[in-house]
Amino acid sequence: MTVYIDPPDWPGHGRMWSHLVSDVSYDELHAFARLLRIPARAFERDHYDIPSHRYEDAVRAGAVRVRSREVVRLLHASGLRRPKGRPGPGGHPDPVGRPDSAA
Repeated sequence: MTVYIDPPDWPGHGRMWSHLVSDVSYDELHAFARLLRIPARAFERDHYDIPSHRYEDAVRAGAVRVRSREVVRLLHASGLRRPKGRPGPGGHPDPVGRPDSAA
């Protein structure tokens, strides 16, 4: 399992954030997030938003550090990129592969 994380350079809600992605599947990404006990609500279309205080936890668990541009490149190359407003399967704008909220 390889997942990737960019530096916590993204401001929002009074803190800084990273993005956690997979270049293989949403299932792989969700499994890694469950391992770290990241809540399902942190999943945003094609990535998890990770607060800066959890960045090192993700790296220690095996996430590979990459630059933000690399996160986008990996998502595009894998076909997993889901920009805002882009419909998922069946024409619904909901995120593809959204994790079960009970997980």
